[in-house]
Amino acid sequence: MSPAVLLDRRTRAFRVLLVLIFGAMVFRLVQVQGFGHAHYATLSKQQTVQTVAATPTRGSIYDRNADILAETVTRQTVVADHWLIKDLSHTALALAPILQLPATDLEVKLAQHAGFIYLAHRVSDATAASITKLALPGINLVPETQRVVPVGRLAQSVVGTVDWKGDGNSGLELQFQNLLSGATQPGTHLVSASRLKNGTGIELTLDSYVQYVAEQALGAEIVASHATGGTAMVMDVRSGEILAMANLTSSATSPTSSTTPGAPGSATTPTVAAADAQYTSGPTLVAQSSTLPKGVDEGLANTALTGVYEPGSVFKLVTFSSALTNGVVTPTTPIQVPASIKIDKYTFQDAEAHGAETLTSTQVLAQSSNLGTIMVARALGRSRLLNQVGNLGFGQLTGLGFPGESPGIVPGPSQWTDTSIGAIPIGQGISVTAQQVLDAYNAVANGGVFVNPKLVRATVDSQGQATRTTASAKHRVIDPATNGALVSMLEQVVSQGTGTAAAVDGYTVAGKTGTAQIPGPHGYVPGAYTASFVGFAPAEHPVLSAMVILSHPTPIYGGAVAAPVFSTIMSHALHHYGIPTTSAATASASNSAVGSAANVTVPAGARTEGA
Repeated sequence: MSPAVLLDRRTRAFRVLLVLIFGAMVFRLVQVQGFGHAHYATLSKQQTVQTVAATPTRGSIYDRNADILAETVTRQTVVADHWLIKDLSHTALALAPILQLPATDLEVKLAQHAGFIYLAHRVSDATAASITKLALPGINLVPETQRVVPVGRLAQSVVGTVDWKGDGNSGLELQFQNLLSGATQPGTHLVSASRLKNGTGIELTLDSYVQYVAEQALGAEIVASHATGGTAMVMDVRSGEILAMANLTSSATSPTSSTTPGAPGSATTPTVAAADAQYTSGPTLVAQSSTLPKGVDEGLANTALTGVYEPGSVFKLVTFSSALTNGVVTPTTPIQVPASIKIDKYTFQDAEAHGAETLTSTQVLAQSSNLGTIMVARALGRSRLLNQVGNLGFGQLTGLGFPGESPGIVPGPSQWTDTSIGAIPIGQGISVTAQQVLDAYNAVANGGVFVNPKLVRATVDSQGQATRTTASAKHRVIDPATNGALVSMLEQVVSQGTGTAAAVDGYTVAGKTGTAQIPGPHGYVPGAYTASFVGFAPAEHPVLSAMVILSHPTPIYGGAVAAPVFSTIMSHALHHYGIPTTSAATASASNSAVGSAANVTVPAGARTEGA
């Protein structure tokens, strides 16, 4: 075959091959763009768009002055990818001093055959910078949120805590979990973006300064009286807003105790940055800025709302308010008080033995006579007494919605026994919460108008805009004339009765002491008492009401241990809000019985209240 013919055949074959290749390309193009369009569009979309499971920033919790009580920040968490680590031993030795962990432990973790290994959660910024500088293969940082408490554990039992995932675990953090946590908007988003609805913050009615004072005064008395714990609360009389709610326990080895306390905002208060040096990898970073007296710690439970106790003599308000309302007695009605009263198999007595005597209604309340109160209750009768119990809010939830809140234990008509007419009028055989007692006395301070308590003042959106919550509901529970008489009678408790240590220099004070036995499974626990004082000031134009309770104190009397704490807290709070002192014409001011928060004894000649 000639070369020319051979060349011609090769040319034709090459042309056929080109046609075939071009045809295949056309076919493939038609297949991709025509028939396979949807499939490849999906693949393309997956490279640029996906559903992102990101965590919104949790809303902050503020006090009434916009001071932060709890906020969420982003920290860095150290993780490892075993498959990318070149030298396990070298990596462990390099990380050990930075993470302050034994190199042997780290090497064991790094040896796990996994692509994602947690080494340390939520490290400080300085630690994260050191890790980055090392540039170790297989060691990375991933963001993780952490709750920060800039003012330490101030009001911890109220604010509450979060768990490892950052969700509310107790207190208001739990109650307002859905509001605080925010949400991820459903849908498909660009990889570089995530549509998050950050959590809404809440502004509390608490005032950090008043809360601090309450915790300091209460803590000092817990130590001084060897009490096992206590509660202190302050309320705005008109609005029902709770300005302080302290719940403390005795703890000789308290990790948060200090002998050099500093008030919020003072020069001795460490900053959050300083607290970062005391880093903890837990869900919450606590700054040590609000310390308690040594041996005292924040209570885990908000016992002001969740705990119940027999109130003792502070409950006599129920008996006397009903008796005055129903015309059974007046403030000057003489009461024949016997030496003792036997009802069924029980004998009731006053705290101090005495013979038969005659006291006015005001004296019975001021001297906290159990027997005189029982005489009034007998004349009042069961129905009218129980009506007033419910009327003043006992046996009912407060409306705060706080997790674990108790309505108390109030015996109804069907649980009434022969001895109930002796026990219930003096605060025995009935269990209440501290908040319920304060609410009842606050109603007297508010001119006989009951106002529901309040803990949340506003909600705060992600732009910092606050929306006020609905004002507390109010309703009249005591008529004005009766209420005025009650205020005068309660003033006598402080001016010359069992509560002289509750006096506040420059102001008139009205209130009531209480000393109650603590019940056990088989009757009352010998030698175990709860001491309390509840009242308001200035008595003639009340602005603030407050209550103090101490559990298992020595001495046992509310007038000796709780009343002076009330005095300390109320004095600071009145001056903090600039409340004018009482005029000289109406004040029994500069009372020598004004007490400190510790080492207070019963004034000479004063009557101690009944249990």
